[in-house]
Amino acid sequence: MGFLLRQLRVDRGLSVEEVTQRAMFSQTKLSRLETGRVGASPRDIRDLCIVYGVSDPEERERLMALAREGKQRAWWQELDLPYATYVGLEAEAVSIRGYNTEVVNGMLQVEGYARAILGAGEPPQDRATIDQRNEARVKRQDLLTREGGPDFHFILDESALRRPIGGADVMRSQIARIIEVANFPRVRFQLIPLEVGAHPALDSTFVILDFHKQSVNDVVYVEGVVGNIYLENAADLERYRKLFSRLEAIALSPEESIALAERISLA
Repeated sequence: MGFLLRQLRVDRGLSVEEVTQRAMFSQTKLSRLETGRVGASPRDIRDLCIVYGVSDPEERERLMALAREGKQRAWWQELDLPYATYVGLEAEAVSIRGYNTEVVNGMLQVEGYARAILGAGEPPQDRATIDQRNEARVKRQDLLTREGGPDFHFILDESALRRPIGGADVMRSQIARIIEVANFPRVRFQLIPLEVGAHPALDSTFVILDFHKQSVNDVVYVEGVVGNIYLENAADLERYRKLFSRLEAIALSPEESIALAERISLA
């Protein structure tokens, strides 16, 4: 719903300020509608259809139907997650491709590893928040085995398995989990060995979410200390797809990657 509303606005060449003036509601509200943080009411859809010149009855009804569906609260909306928008996108994607340099992807993390990461954050998280984030991580990982769930392709830099987050025992459990997940039917896992040296994504962490729908843009999610960014224009998508393809080409094969992970665990 949010992406469709944003796409309608962008296609019409309208700014947020222009739309909110015509629809007579706040810029904050439009931002929340477009990012999916709040659901759209029938009146919101009616007003925005007028602003965007959507006159086709079928198109209006489709938007109304999406608005009704959006009122159904998902599990992550019950939790105060700063990355709730991403979790919602992740749940609807048909393909998820992620690259991480220094930290294991959240979909692969075991509890001890995740708690060590959260406990080292700035500002420090209290126990209740860490428990909540861990609960969300466990539920997100249901996608790995859910029938009809997305295809996954994880690429990690070897350094992510070398950094002893949580201690030696936690890292052994973490690597064992990665090897387990790497053998799941819809999962492809690769490691970029340290011997590769410099490569084009040394300082990057990103996820490409594909939806395979004409009405919804694919998204690149870029995560960092300064904040999380969602990219959906064609140029950015093409750039990150090419980058991921380059990483796939220089990484070890899935079989070689599992063998390397096993050697690291035994070291």
